[in-house]
Amino acid sequence: MEFNATEIAAFLNGEVEGDGNVKVSRVSKIEEGEKGSLAFLANPKYENFVYESEASVILVNTDFKPRKKIRATLIRVADAYKAMASLLAMYQQAKANLRTGIEQPSYIDETAIIGKDLYLGAFAYIGKHAKIGNDVKIYPQVYIGDNVEIGDQTTLFAGSKVYDDCLIGKRCIIHAGAIIGSDGFGFAPRKDGTYKKIEQIGNVILEDDVDIGANTTIDCGTMGSTIIRKGAKLDNLIQIAHNCEIGENTVMAGLVGLAGTTKVGKNCKLAGQVGLAGHLSIGDNVQIGAQSGVTKNVKSGQIILGSPAIDYRKAMRMYTVLRNLPELRAEVINLQKEVKEIKKKNY
Repeated sequence: MEFNATEIAAFLNGEVEGDGNVKVSRVSKIEEGEKGSLAFLANPKYENFVYESEASVILVNTDFKPRKKIRATLIRVADAYKAMASLLAMYQQAKANLRTGIEQPSYIDETAIIGKDLYLGAFAYIGKHAKIGNDVKIYPQVYIGDNVEIGDQTTLFAGSKVYDDCLIGKRCIIHAGAIIGSDGFGFAPRKDGTYKKIEQIGNVILEDDVDIGANTTIDCGTMGSTIIRKGAKLDNLIQIAHNCEIGENTVMAGLVGLAGTTKVGKNCKLAGQVGLAGHLSIGDNVQIGAQSGVTKNVKSGQIILGSPAIDYRKAMRMYTVLRNLPELRAEVINLQKEVKEIKKKNY
């Protein structure tokens, strides 16, 4: 796909500065720009690359003032970062629209209800009484179980699985290898040391505009539902246990793990490798630093860090002390020696 600078500026409500007819067919980082590519400058520390870049078109903020001549055509926009995000979304949508029809071999149960403009990849499976909305993209080797409902404009990438009875909202994106609705980790110990499986009969609900990363697993409720609220974004390799609830517009980075029945509020941010114990309540607008272990409820608006997680300011003071422990230890040893010498002199 190829666009000229004038067409791109019209889409972004931007202003062209230079040759409006120059064409681009791909995007690039500004430091790796090549002829025929489009790049963007949002972070001032990358400004030097603007003057060296071979990119044909560069998005810049409206208030950008170059210090020397630039070879590329500029498109001035209110926010270059957001403008680039809009372009990438348009590009991705254009690519997705190239996928149409039902490939063979694939299977759709005769009781399933299928909406308009479905793309169904080869070796995909749609179970009994499933309901698939309009303009849904289901890539090869996707499994959709019985009674599953999938809303309009949702995309399921190759190899993702949705177990029976799960509900997926509109405009969701489920990446390759993600598992929605697998059994929760429920086992009752027996006297002989073995475990009896507790059947998991609930489901998973993804509300609208939820993104699920590759190889992320969301367990069904033991009874009732595990719920991911509207606009939540989950990275790759995340584990959400049975009956958890993730609030609206909450984001989680890779390798986050939630134990069963934990509730996370809206607009929270969980960095990589955060672990939450079971049956916790995390308030709204909470931020949790990387590798933190959370064992207690957290009130709204808090920023916490560490394992066990505590207020980040206190945690940073503790880490400062830890970094200085070798020097402090040496000082204590020297003080002990001096005290011994003083005692010898006095006694």
